[in-house]
Parts: sequence; C-alpha cells; structure tokens
Amino acid sequence: MPAPILPPASAWLPLDRAAGKLEQQIHAAIRDRILDGRLRPGERLPSSRALARSLGLARSTVVGGFERLRAEGFVRGHPGSAMRVADLSAPPAGARVEARAETQSGSARAHVPDEPERFLPFRPGLPDLDSFPHATWARCLAARARAPRIHDLGYGEENGLAELRHAILRHVVRARAVLADPEQVVVMPSAASILSMLSRVERVGPDRPVWLEEPAYGIARETFRAAGAALVPVPCDEEGIAIGRAEGHGPPPCLVYVTPSHQYPTGVSMSLPRRLKLLEFAASVGAVVIEDDYDSEFHYASRPLAALQGIDRAGCVAYVGTFSKVLAPALRVAYAVLPPRLVGPVRAVLRREGGSVPIHVQAALADFLNEGHLRAHIRRMHAVYEERMRATRDALRDVGGGLFEVGSGSGGLQLPIWFRDQADDDDAWARALHAQGLGPMALSPFHISSPRPGLLFGIGAATEERIARLKTAIGRHRPA
Repeated sequence: MPAPILPPASAWLPLDRAAGKLEQQIHAAIRDRILDGRLRPGERLPSSRALARSLGLARSTVVGGFERLRAEGFVRGHPGSAMRVADLSAPPAGARVEARAETQSGSARAHVPDEPERFLPFRPGLPDLDSFPHATWARCLAARARAPRIHDLGYGEENGLAELRHAILRHVVRARAVLADPEQVVVMPSAASILSMLSRVERVGPDRPVWLEEPAYGIARETFRAAGAALVPVPCDEEGIAIGRAEGHGPPPCLVYVTPSHQYPTGVSMSLPRRLKLLEFAASVGAVVIEDDYDSEFHYASRPLAALQGIDRAGCVAYVGTFSKVLAPALRVAYAVLPPRLVGPVRAVLRREGGSVPIHVQAALADFLNEGHLRAHIRRMHAVYEERMRATRDALRDVGGGLFEVGSGSGGLQLPIWFRDQADDDDAWARALHAQGLGPMALSPFHISSPRPGLLFGIGAATEERIARLKTAIGRHRPA
C-alpha cells in the first residue's frame, strides 16, 4: 500500500515547540490519528527522514517517536524501512488510550470504561512511562540487534551475558554497597521467576516454610504458594519486619522474604537493629534471606541504608533487583546476587530449564548501563518523583482529614493511606475510584491475617491534573 496522501506535516502534526517534548508530541499526534481511524491498518507512515525534514527537526527526534509507537503496538516495522500502521482489532499492548483533549491542551482526561485497570493513573507498580528514554534505549537496542557480536551468538552462560552481569554489579556496588563477585549475578526475565527459582533450589514445602512480611507483595506470596510453600506471615511495624514475633512457632524457615529499603506496601525502612537481628537469625537456622530491593533508587527523606546484602557476613542474603521501576516493566529484565552456596545449584537448574533474557536485550542493557544512561535517568527522575510524592501526599492529607492517615512518602513510587475506621471497605473505595478512571489498590488483600483497610497509590504518573482529579474523586466518595 502506498504512503498515505497527507496534508503538509505542519497541518496534521502541529508542534508546540515552546512546550518541548517534541518526540512525545509526534508520538501522541500519530497515535491519535490511528485511534480515530484517520490512519488505517496497513497504511505506511511517511519516512522518518522526510517527516524530520518537513518539520525542521533532528531525525532522531522523529525516530524516537516512531519507536515509542512501535513499542506500544501502534505501528510495525523499523526505522530505515517502511513503518506501517498495525492492526488494532485488539487494543495494543501497553497502550494508554487518552482523550486528545488532554494530549493537546492538558484538560481533564476522559475515562474509558474498559481501559485495563493496570494502566490507570495512581496504579502502583508503574514508573512514568512517558519519561522512558526512548531514543537512547532504541539506539542501544538497534546497535546490538543489527550487529550482534560473534561470541554472543553461541550458547552463552546460563546465568546471563557476562558483560551485563559485570555492569549490573558495578551499578549495585556503587548505588547499594553490595559486595559480590560477577559469578554470583544471575539475569532472569522477572523478579517472580527468581523467587520461583529460589523456591525450587531451597525445596520449599510444608516442613520448609517461607516467612514473609505482613503485609506483603502479592506476587511474591502467590509465587511461593504455587511452589508448595507453607507461608508464615511475620508482622511489620515502623521498624520493618519483627522477626522475633515468629521465632519458636513451628519449623524454622528455609526462605525469609523482605523488602527492607521500602517495605511493600507500607513504605517503612527496616532499622539497622532489625537488619542485624534478621541476619543473625537466618545464619542460626540456615535460612536464605531474599532481599527484594525493587525501587531503592528513589529515597527522598534521607540517604538510604546500604543493602542488607552488603552487611551480610554469613552468606545468607539473595539480593533481587529489577529494571521495572527505574525504567519500564516491559523490558523484562531482573537480576539476583546470590549467596555463594547457591550459585552452582541455580546455574544447574538454568542449564536444564532455561529462562534467559534475549541476548540482544542483555547486550543493549549492558551498553545502557556502561555508557551512564541509567545513572542519568535515575538522577533526572529522582527529582520528578520526589516532587510527585510530595504533591500526592499533601493532596491526600488535605482531603483525608479524619478519614485516613497518610504514609510518610519517604521513598519509592507508591504511597499508602490507612482508614481510621477499621470497618471501612477499602475494596469498595478502590472500585469507586476505578470507575472514575483512577487506579489505587485496596490494601486488605496484601494481608494473610488481620487485614487493615487502606489504599495504595502509585505516584509515578501523578501529574498536577491527575492529583486534582484524585482530590475531587475522594471528596465525592467520602461520607458526609
């Protein structure tokens, strides 16, 4: 099919140069033409070179916009060849359908009733995907996909590309004071796959239980349960997990799952005495402590304590990290720094079962880290997220007086509130807010026993307009 006959680019793709974010404006304008049917499946887009020339932009800016459209499923093809509109008979994976009014003028967003809840504003677990460094990542990925190195094309090491493992280790040594050798690093597609692997290696079962924080991350809980583990919830307070409250009750654990930097979902940081107590206990019973350090890059109130792994002297801690929060979940790259005694058993399982990340993605990520792009992105987003956390916390405090208490918001990308009335139905609150296009999660399901009602808000995409909508929605739903 020939390229569509379009009016001059300035007519159908108006740019507000004073507003900046030109790559984002190109992405939004073409996306809107696809969604409203003005560009039909199979139609060819203008070439990036021709479009850049007509708009008076650098070609890399247009390529970045095209790459975002392709990553979200709106178009198919690659820069340098024809880019065509994809078949959207099903909603494109990762697409966030928004009213054009918001894209062009910043006015209120129209909620689409069938929009997946996982994409709604204030849904926990999502960074600001609009700020993903598309052009830089596309350049790293394209370079490694076009010209893979010969030695990377054979049967690689089952624990991940050596270049990436070294880059990851340099990052966590610098940022989190982790102490390890590159051979202790393993690269896998997700944190859940790592938890499943550790469950198999440690042979969890009725007599080899898993202790985990209460409340706790639901995916971790379900992963351990699927592996056949008996789960023992251990209460958390303002200092983190209170391991002493579970000692002496049943068989000792083979795994202890914790999120010490920012407890998920409460956000508290585990105190140093609690950290030392946990390590001492784990060493005494031969347990592995899984330290899920899922968003430690973002800490606002003070300098965070070093990773638990860095103060472990008995080889008890398996440190688990991911690029889902700092970059994007769709990268599907996570890693673990294993205790030395687990390196051999884990590699043996990986040799039998696989579970690796595509080699060109690993190589591109290694370049992304080694060239300093991750550090630069973290520095940039730290300031953004700190301001969004403050604004969200202040707004919730303003509107929630007497109804709920708000978490400290000292770090991370999520903020909890706890209803003062224990009879409040947090699930009903969550459903009511979802119906208004807002995506906080009820906190009761995070508990195994004695649920405490509340809501968990993600702040990654908490723009001023969305915060204002949130205040209105809560004010509308709260009792008179």
